[in-house]
Amino acid sequence: MKKNRRNFLLTIAATGAAMATTPASAQAPVDEKDPTAVALGYVADTTKADAKKYPKHENAQQCNNCTLWQSKPTDALGNCPLFAGKQVTAKGWCSAWAKKA
Repeated sequence: MKKNRRNFLLTIAATGAAMATTPASAQAPVDEKDPTAVALGYVADTTKADAKKYPKHENAQQCNNCTLWQSKPTDALGNCPLFAGKQVTAKGWCSAWAKKA
């Protein structure tokens, strides 16, 4: 009985340590149907943004050239503070887009 309990506790400890060291790239991408994504007009492909709803949108505006992008410009997925715990696509877009300085 003690051996099973010890193995169980060691497994839990190892799993917790592995989860704590999981890289940010393992985060799930933002779903376009997510309430925050819908509110911001987020699309995973900037060319699919609603031109009628967002007339100032340009296809050159992408998440990876936005001031909110928190990853390398060459990363396919990256972090955005608007979508905590999830990642946006580099070629995505939302109405909060602001040109990176």
